[in-house]
Amino acid sequence: MKVAVLGECMVELSQQAADQFKIGFGGDTLNTAIYLCRCHGNADYFTALGNDHYSKAMLEAWQEEGIGIEHVRIKNGQLPGLYIINNDDNGERYFHYWRQNAPARTLLTDFPEVLNEIKQYDMVFLSGITLSLYPQDDLIALFNCLSQYRKNGGLVVFDNNYRARNWMDVSTAIQVFTKMMSLTDIALISFDDEKTLYGDHTAEECIDRWADAGVGEIVVKNGHHGCHLYKDNQRLFYPLKSVLTPVDTTAAGDSFNGAYLAAKLQGKSVQACIKAGQQCASTVIMHKGAIINRSIPLMGEGV
Repeated sequence: MKVAVLGECMVELSQQAADQFKIGFGGDTLNTAIYLCRCHGNADYFTALGNDHYSKAMLEAWQEEGIGIEHVRIKNGQLPGLYIINNDDNGERYFHYWRQNAPARTLLTDFPEVLNEIKQYDMVFLSGITLSLYPQDDLIALFNCLSQYRKNGGLVVFDNNYRARNWMDVSTAIQVFTKMMSLTDIALISFDDEKTLYGDHTAEECIDRWADAGVGEIVVKNGHHGCHLYKDNQRLFYPLKSVLTPVDTTAAGDSFNGAYLAAKLQGKSVQACIKAGQQCASTVIMHKGAIINRSIPLMGEGV
């Protein structure tokens, strides 16, 4: 089974020292695709890039990771977005973006045929950041596609990644997310983002909201507090065996997603999927940047 991953990759500058940065590539859905493939899953990436040096380097890097690029569209004369990661003393990250004119934002406008191509896959993964890229007409087309896709047996996986700067206001984001959740089979939820959108509430209340909306499988990722799982009308909690002090929390949730989905595609139990996600994330947060060196084994005590 292969996953269609829809989103945006950007040039990443991650802080190494006071005024020193390392160049790389990242973006929430691309991060998930990479860790999915590193954990022995299969993914093809759907996005748009330019024909510049950095876009070409991205494509080469993705191929080296085993990610399929046949659905990546190229727009001559355009450049991918860029972001800088700064970290505080606790490893928490802060982002600064330059992405307003990135070609990924007009993927569905310029290349609407990709929506038909997505339907060829058994599973589609996208995020709240993916949704924030597209204008209203493109969102309507995407939602119509996903509705038909599910009727034909496809599985939709959604990560609620929410970045306030990408949205007109909170109410618009909630409206779009609510519609997306009505089309979601597996929700991989960042609880911090849920609280940003809906105010302070419990993980159980978060599960109630989306279970009532019809989502059949819900994972609430709550950092060092562990994970809550809802599936088959059952609720389970998975605490951490140990709590690490992170170096950089960038891609913690994305790497969890990748390992979780890879384990699911391999037919493993939900308990094994949760463990795989926690182990992968526990390794990633101990290194700088979204994508760690491929030589580092994705094992750990869970985070």
